[in-house]
Amino acid sequence: MESSMSYAKIVGSGGYLPPRIVSNDELAAELATRQIATSDTWIVERTGIRQRHIAAPDVTTSMLATKAAQLALDDAGVTAAEVDLIIVATSTPDFIFPSTACLVQANLGAKGGAAFDVQAVCSGFVYALATADAFIQAGRSRVALVIGAEVFSSILDWSDRGTCVLFGDGAGAVVLKASEEPGVLAAQLNADGSQMKILCAAGNVMHGKVVGDPFLRMDGQAVFKLAVTALARSAKEVCQQAGIDLADIDWLVPHQANVRILNFLSRKLGIPDEKVIITVDKHANTSAASVPLALDAARRDGRIKSGDLVMMQGVGGGFTWGSVLARM
Repeated sequence: MESSMSYAKIVGSGGYLPPRIVSNDELAAELATRQIATSDTWIVERTGIRQRHIAAPDVTTSMLATKAAQLALDDAGVTAAEVDLIIVATSTPDFIFPSTACLVQANLGAKGGAAFDVQAVCSGFVYALATADAFIQAGRSRVALVIGAEVFSSILDWSDRGTCVLFGDGAGAVVLKASEEPGVLAAQLNADGSQMKILCAAGNVMHGKVVGDPFLRMDGQAVFKLAVTALARSAKEVCQQAGIDLADIDWLVPHQANVRILNFLSRKLGIPDEKVIITVDKHANTSAASVPLALDAARRDGRIKSGDLVMMQGVGGGFTWGSVLARM
């Protein structure tokens, strides 16, 4: 085990999206058959979303997570046998239990080490990353696999125009290794459970029956206001914690919920648009998968390079939010 002075460094990433792409026009045509009116123009103007990836009915979160995890391991040059910690952030687990992380561990052929899920909805990956960092800094882990994966299409009410156009499916992953070089520099996590009603899927299975409302429900305006305020404050606090100026950040990788939130946030923080990674137009909102998918896309196209200072941010139901600052 490393000493408690170890840093956790991101050494690889992977992203996987289901092959089926649904454009706004295709979605609008599908919704029209249910007498729900929408259009590409309406969706793009309000959200910036142009398409989303939708998983086939027999595809589970653990399947997407495993594919992203394997790509991240390959990128890092790490074998599954070396991994001693797997954390999966998801709101759409395959089962009540075992955890999706245990299923991924089995799929990868890894044995031993801890495997568990984190539930913080769209903040889940940031929560999971901060947790893995704490394990490595404490000397409890040397090689951690952190995954955000969702099949959000399975909890959408396809008759609710206000939510069903916003989300997509996918998975993203990173490999963290214990390092003497600075990696994760600071993390800042928050929650306000009193705001749970503005974004929730408040159903469950009890005595063999679905009890309550199993679909995602959202108060869009309330989420927008809280998200921008909370993320701006969190960004300043995590920079203060690390002793770094906001202007020194090379890249902001925020949760990909809505392009209006991203634009508003970058203006509030004084971060130029060209430093903000945006994938919401292609992926829609993939909840816990959105930040690792965006990070991986920007690493693979050469924008995010070794040595860059990256701020990752999540905000989601709970209500939860947080930021992680990392040197790549």
